[in-house]
Amino acid sequence: MNILKLAADAGMLVVLDGKIGRTEYRSVHGTLDAFQRFVQAMESALANADGADEPRVRNELCAESSPS
Repeated sequence: MNILKLAADAGMLVVLDGKIGRTEYRSVHGTLDAFQRFVQAMESALANADGADEPRVRNELCAESSPS
């Protein structure tokens, strides 16, 4: 699950603000409606994950926002 893709698919603008070394700094902008679509997509993605997969999904979410 790529939270940046979920945000973009919900109609939000994902901006690369800067990069220092391998760390990327991003911001996400959008309307309240777009944010609500993002939340619904996130809830749906988490609900579709099996109970056994939930820790893996949460780790992937954290890994996507960490440096590579």
